Amino acid sequence: MRVLHLDVNHPLIIEQFNELGFINDEDYTSSKEQIEAKIHTYDGIIIRSRFSLDHKFLEKATNLKFIGRLGAGLENIDTDYAKDRGIFLAAAPEGNRNAVGEHTLGMLLSLFNNLNKADQEVRHGKWDREGNRGIELDGKTVGIIGYGNMGKAFAKKLRGFDVEVLCYDIKGGIDDENARQVGIMEIKQKCDVISLHVPQTPSTINMINKEFIDGFSKNIWILNTARGKCIVTQDLVDGLKSGKILGAGLDVLEYEKTSFENMFTEKELPEAFKYLIEAQNVILTPHVGGWTVESKIKLAQTVVDKIKAKFSV
Repeated sequence: MRVLHLDVNHPLIIEQFNELGFINDEDYTSSKEQIEAKIHTYDGIIIRSRFSLDHKFLEKATNLKFIGRLGAGLENIDTDYAKDRGIFLAAAPEGNRNAVGEHTLGMLLSLFNNLNKADQEVRHGKWDREGNRGIELDGKTVGIIGYGNMGKAFAKKLRGFDVEVLCYDIKGGIDDENARQVGIMEIKQKCDVISLHVPQTPSTINMINKEFIDGFSKNIWILNTARGKCIVTQDLVDGLKSGKILGAGLDVLEYEKTSFENMFTEKELPEAFKYLIEAQNVILTPHVGGWTVESKIKLAQTVVDKIKAKFSV
């Protein structure tokens, strides 16, 4: 097996591939077109988010047997075409689910306790205790939309709080001791907090829009550590302005490129994003919810284990 590594990852992935007898080539700088010109010589690709592996690219990869992606999703890969070709796909949601769960909880507690706002004020000589009076998570109802690896990890983190945790998913029978599965109407009737943990698919793009937001009985807090395009940013901003949305924690943004390595496709900042930058009840992070020292190791090991199980003799 000859494998091309397109992103820098934890060295264990190359070390263990060497032990399997794979030939490992690293190319972290060539353009996509340059990679296309030689990809037919490779049996495997290891990628994170450098560029998309679309139909045109995969057509050139005539000998490809597997793609390992060190991340939770596969939306930067034409999975339908890859599966038609019999290419084995190995993502690693198990590798960073704990990191995402912790990051989501951290954003929620920061929002509830005005931590970012208070920190900046104190640094600028402002001592405003009453203006930074927080609210408690206990007694709230948290709704998790998408109850796979990431959603389950966040629910597990909430076990230490006196909260009701509801989950909604297109698959049935996925609830557990940490969350009760309900329909979307019960989510909208009961929840104080909504946390997104869905993959990016045609049905989840723009799912959080004005109609969805206005359908909640309560004013809500929104967390998104899933994919930026699941939220219509302008509708989110309108909700923040009206008070329907009390605050938002966003690790991902609608404006990210499909590679997830850069934020904007255009040079000028969108007006909606300008509002988010200035809003004191919004926390923004650069798609690092699953980006920890530990998850770097676990992501690499998960991909290795899946490929080893599939191809080792």
